Amino acid sequence: MQTRTPRPACDPWDVAPPEYGPDTPLVLAAEGHHGPIIHAMTEAAAAMGATRGARVVDVRSLCPDLLALPADLAGDAAALGRMALWSRRWCPWSATDGADGLVLDTTGAAHLWGGEAAMLADMRDRLGDLGQEARLAIAPTHGAAWALARYGDPQEISHPDALRARLAALPVAALRLDAATLLTLRRLGLKRIGDLMLLPRATLDRRFGRDGKALMTPLRRLDQALGHLPEPVVSPAPPRRYRAVQRLAEPILDPQPSLPGLLRVLCNDLARDGQGLRALRLDLYHVDGQASVFEAVTARATRDPAHLFRLLERRFEGLDAGFGFDTLAVEATCVEPQTAAQTRLDGDDDADLATATLIDRLTSRMGPRAVQRSTPRPSHLPERAEIWRPTGDTPRANRLAPGGLGGGGLIAPPRERPIRLLQAPEPIEVLYAVPEGPPVRFKWRRRPYLIRRHQGPERLSPEWWHATSTARLRDYYKVEVSDGARYWLFREGIAGDGRGGDPDWFLHGLFA
Repeated sequence: MQTRTPRPACDPWDVAPPEYGPDTPLVLAAEGHHGPIIHAMTEAAAAMGATRGARVVDVRSLCPDLLALPADLAGDAAALGRMALWSRRWCPWSATDGADGLVLDTTGAAHLWGGEAAMLADMRDRLGDLGQEARLAIAPTHGAAWALARYGDPQEISHPDALRARLAALPVAALRLDAATLLTLRRLGLKRIGDLMLLPRATLDRRFGRDGKALMTPLRRLDQALGHLPEPVVSPAPPRRYRAVQRLAEPILDPQPSLPGLLRVLCNDLARDGQGLRALRLDLYHVDGQASVFEAVTARATRDPAHLFRLLERRFEGLDAGFGFDTLAVEATCVEPQTAAQTRLDGDDDADLATATLIDRLTSRMGPRAVQRSTPRPSHLPERAEIWRPTGDTPRANRLAPGGLGGGGLIAPPRERPIRLLQAPEPIEVLYAVPEGPPVRFKWRRRPYLIRRHQGPERLSPEWWHATSTARLRDYYKVEVSDGARYWLFREGIAGDGRGGDPDWFLHGLFA
């Protein structure tokens, strides 16, 4: 069985920022041989002429309002791998297939869902709940399922007795051939798989079997699709699940005395693999079949049983034990690598560990959204260089699999930044000697200021992958006024740049 998530719209795992609407012509760009090329696009961008593989500059000439964001190819691959593990709800074997597909070996599993048609319907509904539009196909072989998912009906089931006739109607591109081979076949007039089936096997072997790419020849691909050559699904092993369970001979009303030992077992398993947990889950199973679930998150990876116990002990206030608990389970739902570190010579914890411990305790007492921290973002614009998020938020990849990929890179500010930035730049009235020179006076919040010294300008260009074509560059100045206070001002735009009227001035930050 093969599933394929098409890319007529924006990449499914990278949602466009909320400031862009569904009618915005947005594309994801990847590096090509001659500049950025389009990797994925929204329907609005496709309607304006954007195609996958086209250069961004060529499409921008057709659509000046085109917005381009950098594609995260590594993140896409990691997300597809997590989806392959998630898809094992339907069968025990699954794997990624290329950059946009999944392959599942559903042998012996379809009857558990009421048949193949019912299983495909369940797949379509569950993927739809995730916001995915997928093309689904079931066929006796891996190659046939790949071909039908991409070139057949959106939801198709092919049986062995009709497989040969169904494949004969598909284009030769459905055989998973490289571009050079497909070009040669088109030049020879072989457009359908049925055209290849009519040729003698010796002819195909002489023409395409001597180029050193035996795995990609039309004859081998045809045999794999028809089932004459085996092509098993190589299913990767699932990530290790770190879970400790204790089953009690007699029900208990207070689980706290049993938790320290259970947490030590979990932390020892993590230590053997060099892992630390970022999210912990406690399951308390009642004797009447009900379960109480508690969760906790940490600011940094840890495997300290005492610290984890302190995060959970407040959760038992007001706990209704009912008739008691007969099973306890703790699980690390999010893990990441944690290397052993040498402690200080005086035996005290380092400052980072103490800060993380304090954050964890505050989060446990006040709630996961009450304590926030600043997280850098890859942007050179001051207002986009960081974002505030809850301290318990962990990288998306690590939520589902150990050792997952975290966030992106960081672009450090090239120069000193003020200690305080305004939430949004505030307009000011400026008096200057020359239009493109530094200001002499400015008025902010109805108070005039006389500038005695200045430094700059520092020019920041707009982010072309976020901003519109009319966005203007900024010239930042550090200024010191007559009373000794220092401010961070910028001029937005240059006179005569063709992107608006006269430049506007703003105050963006205050120095200590």
